[in-house]
Amino acid sequence: MSAAAAKPAEKIKVMVVEDQPQILKQQLKILQDAPDIEVVGTALSGEAALDWLAANEKNAAKMPDVILEDLGLPRMTGIEVTREVKKRWPHTEVLIFTIFDEEEKVIDAVKAGASGYLLKGATSEKILEAIREVKSGGTIIQPNLARRLLQHFKVPESTDAPVEEKPLPRGNREEPATRPLTEREIEILRLIAKGLSNNEAANVLSLSRATVRTHLEHIYEKLEVTNRVEAVTEGLRKGLIEM
Repeated sequence: MSAAAAKPAEKIKVMVVEDQPQILKQQLKILQDAPDIEVVGTALSGEAALDWLAANEKNAAKMPDVILEDLGLPRMTGIEVTREVKKRWPHTEVLIFTIFDEEEKVIDAVKAGASGYLLKGATSEKILEAIREVKSGGTIIQPNLARRLLQHFKVPESTDAPVEEKPLPRGNREEPATRPLTEREIEILRLIAKGLSNNEAANVLSLSRATVRTHLEHIYEKLEVTNRVEAVTEGLRKGLIEM
């Protein structure tokens, strides 16, 4: 066997930011039992997390692929931490953990750059799947929040640069419902609009997770978007799918 063939798969590096030691301990137990995940750091506050990242940013082996972060951190909130992480370390994904299903705060966290959220109390399988999902470029949005989140992102916010996109019409869509996607791609877009993960969509369609991911990459390219929320929003705007 060649050295290349014998090389083990690279583990997903995870940092946990949680201010309650007992919950932190429980999360670490779940992560440490997963063979494809390596915990590279922990922090009990947002400030401590940012200090840790800054101290280790030149060490690629220590920098996390995914930060599992409590939304309700003391002092510096999870939303503020997420915004700072994405500003300084844009390739690090942030997965928000919250006790309550606080829609407005979750929306603010996604706007700040979070790749999704989980409710505390989620099963270990859900937590591990979510980490793997965001590491591969996916987004984790619970189905009960998907409609609200998509509605929020339909109308682009004003920015310093001119926005060329037309606002959504109040009545029937002005833009014709073009179909740049294949039937399979539209089928996958419908499923992720319902909040399904790549793995769940793969199970529903009897496909591999890698195949679903490839289809999503094609969807992003065709719709000229960069993530699942934007893809579903654009699909709705173009009339390719309905909610």
